[in-house]
Amino acid sequence: MRGKPSIPRWVRGLLESAYEACLQYELIKSGLRVEAQKPLPLVYQTVKLECGYRVDLLVEGKLIIEVKAVEALAEIHFAQVLTYLRLSDLRLALLLNFNVVHMKDGIRRIVNKL
Repeated sequence: MRGKPSIPRWVRGLLESAYEACLQYELIKSGLRVEAQKPLPLVYQTVKLECGYRVDLLVEGKLIIEVKAVEALAEIHFAQVLTYLRLSDLRLALLLNFNVVHMKDGIRRIVNKL
């Protein structure tokens, strides 16, 4: 990412959708191409199934960003993001938990096939 997106401190305590919207705005403002709530189909054998998977933010068609606002990240959150990476055949994702005192503590990098 170019520069550091600035999510104001007053945004703390809101829903995940608010964090996602603010982050999307900041990334677009910095000149990046961002798709929000990008549908992610599941291909089973030769059939494309729309199962309701949606990537929170897809940046430049290369980076998945999954936004959370939870007490603590759980293994299921990591599994969710890894599944998104595998289904999309992408390599890199960020799992961001905004329910932390210091944002650096809420950032997890997840890789697929590196």
